[in-house]
Amino acid sequence: MTPQEAATHRPARPALPVRPELAGSAPYGAPQLAVPNLLNVNENPYPPSPQVVADIAAAVAHAAAGLNRYPDREFLDLRGDLADYLAVESGVRVAPEQVWAANGSNEVMLHVLQAFGGPGRTAVSFAPTYSMYPEYARDTHTRWVAGRRTEDFHVDPDEARFLIAREQPSVVLLTSPNNPTGTALDLGTVRAVLDAAAQVPGGCVVVVDEAYAEFRRAGVDSALTLLADHPHLAVSRTMSKAFGLAGARVGYLAASRELVDALRVVRLPYHLSAVTQAVARAALAHRDELMAQVGSLRDERDALVVWLRERGLTVAESDANFVLFGLFEDRHAVWQGLLDRGVLIREVGPEGWLRVSVGTPQETAAFRAALQEVVGL
Repeated sequence: MTPQEAATHRPARPALPVRPELAGSAPYGAPQLAVPNLLNVNENPYPPSPQVVADIAAAVAHAAAGLNRYPDREFLDLRGDLADYLAVESGVRVAPEQVWAANGSNEVMLHVLQAFGGPGRTAVSFAPTYSMYPEYARDTHTRWVAGRRTEDFHVDPDEARFLIAREQPSVVLLTSPNNPTGTALDLGTVRAVLDAAAQVPGGCVVVVDEAYAEFRRAGVDSALTLLADHPHLAVSRTMSKAFGLAGARVGYLAASRELVDALRVVRLPYHLSAVTQAVARAALAHRDELMAQVGSLRDERDALVVWLRERGLTVAESDANFVLFGLFEDRHAVWQGLLDRGVLIREVGPEGWLRVSVGTPQETAAFRAALQEVVGL
């Protein structure tokens, strides 16, 4: 065969054995665009203070001196610091062994599905809710079933009991405050779900995802208050939002020791790096300073809700650091109009709705001005 003939008869590239359920799927991708006002992924708009930065840098430098060794596999010091924080924030004291942490609450949730989901098992939630939940189920070969929330984005206890009795899930995921709506669940609803889950043969774990719990309004209790009486309950949190540490990727949950021990079985060896542990512990040492920003963000959120409603828009009740608002015949046009004016928000949730994160007063002012121009409020 001549070189010319060889060039025209190259062997076909071998096919990749991609799992059928992944074929054609796109990876998670909230837009990351260079615009002046980033209000689309519910970050804390305030960076750590110079003192927090300095202490984190010092902690990382100390950890770096030992990077030739594997990190503390059980990270009980960090788990103890997280337990201390929860005792202050929610009034609920748990042992360090009742706390689990990973690289973001996403990995914590994946651990839950790895431990309690799997082939032949079902996970249940109530839509609209966090878009990654079905992907956790898919990635762990867990069947996914989504019930529906009410028109005001709450979970009806009777509907929840019915769905759990019908589907017999091994995992129920409740989000409170909910993403993307901001809606918090009352503890009566959580108790109803826990009671229904307790009737599932073989057991059923209920996870209450409280990623935005620090932003909840006065009088809204954390599901942490139910832990002592419900060994099948797990309450997940994150340091990405209220702590302003989205870039550090630290999520955690609190649960019974038995539940946490099951997560320890499925985690990868040394999954939480020494650097991550050092960053998290240094930040937790400044919890009072970091949490002081939460109050101002709550106030900014509540003022934004009032402003939007005064202009005739529909706004979901929010206990988070974001607001879901609408309704728009062409929400993408509104989203694009805001982006053209330097404001990036999120086109997510039910049709007709948009979600905006609470920013600094300057960022929120830019959002208001841009929205008035786009919609003509």
